[in-house]
Amino acid sequence: MGNNNFDRRNFLKLSTTALGSLALGGGLILPQQTFAQKEAANKPIRLGFIGVGGRGSYHLDCALGMEGVEVPVVCDINTSRLERAGAWVKESGRPKPKLYSGNTDYLKVCSDHKLDAVICSTPWDIHAPICLAAMRHDKHAVCEVPIVLTVDEAWEIVETYEKTGKWATIGLEGFGEPAVLNMIRKGVLGDIIHAETGYIHDLRRVKFDPEEEPWRLQHAVDRNGNLYPDHPMNKMLPALDINHGDRIDFLVSMSSKSVMINEYAAKMYGPDSKYAKMPIKLGDYNATLIRTVNGKMMTLNHDTHTPHPRESYRVQGTKGVYLGDKDSKRIYIEGLSPQHDQWEPADKYLKEYEHPMTKNYNPPPRKGGATRGHGGSTNQTPIVWHRLVMALRENKMPDWDVYDSVTSSAISPITEASVAGKCRPVDFPDFTRGKWKERTPLTFV
Repeated sequence: MGNNNFDRRNFLKLSTTALGSLALGGGLILPQQTFAQKEAANKPIRLGFIGVGGRGSYHLDCALGMEGVEVPVVCDINTSRLERAGAWVKESGRPKPKLYSGNTDYLKVCSDHKLDAVICSTPWDIHAPICLAAMRHDKHAVCEVPIVLTVDEAWEIVETYEKTGKWATIGLEGFGEPAVLNMIRKGVLGDIIHAETGYIHDLRRVKFDPEEEPWRLQHAVDRNGNLYPDHPMNKMLPALDINHGDRIDFLVSMSSKSVMINEYAAKMYGPDSKYAKMPIKLGDYNATLIRTVNGKMMTLNHDTHTPHPRESYRVQGTKGVYLGDKDSKRIYIEGLSPQHDQWEPADKYLKEYEHPMTKNYNPPPRKGGATRGHGGSTNQTPIVWHRLVMALRENKMPDWDVYDSVTSSAISPITEASVAGKCRPVDFPDFTRGKWKERTPLTFV
């Protein structure tokens, strides 16, 4: 492997007690709880929201549908979105929050208000600065992905957490496919040796839409690699026990040529428009091969420029393989599947091995009706929000802890280094500093 400068410096489980002591259907406290547990279950949680566009407004509405969550402050440079957020908070029966709209007002949110955590849903380039500001002012931070854009930012978040005890994580990222992870934990697929998925999502329209996320286009102009690893990694990192018995050793990344953004712009704005002629660094397709210390492998793909359906997820073990996408889920298990070397529907396995976390989650309807914003409409509190608030009440980190969060996002700049170096192998930093050897596999109990 080539020399590089990424090794320059040599999950906490959520409490099963709390899960067992809450009747999730109605939130009733069972008699065996201690006084401290009862106090924690009723503790108000104060959240500040920084960024309330499509995704941020979804998170805000999730929080407003929960009992005991207070929203004293909201920040966004878009004043119309900011006023909308303030109105939503007031409509929920809470006091109207303090509103901030300046480019650096996130610093006031972090320094001037007593909060349990800030929820960051801004453009990518200020994710790490917001998280660090929160941590340095005695607050936790929950960030949309990616949490970092550089390896230095990743180390800074780790070191700030270890110094202050305040964490910053991608704690609302989710769990991938919990039933598949449960099958892996039960040994159904044997020892996992390879997983493959990616962020395969046609975002050409979004990159040119001023009401969506036009800032994404600039990343495609300036950068070349796998720019969005976290959504696929929420499946692959737990499946391969990354940072929990194994870790990423090195990766190799390659990008195709870039033509699709210019072609799209020529059709939309004319062949002589600046976008049709603008140089685009990001290859239309990026494929990254990741190797772990224990010899396992991941294939991570990225394509936001070509016309296609969404990605699939494939995980291969010594006993069998699972392959799933939005419309079809298949499995093959040697010695169990009815036909040799032939797929069978995975439905019965997914039902049999439904994860206890999702199987037992049946909250009452949320306050305020179905959720609004970019994240899906539901009349129930999303389980990731339930688990985040519970973690804050218990003074614990969410399902994705600091080390897993920065590992997931740091894949992106390291792929950029590999692509820039003609696809050379690049060593991956050990953000746990050796703790991965003792950390138990993620189960999301």
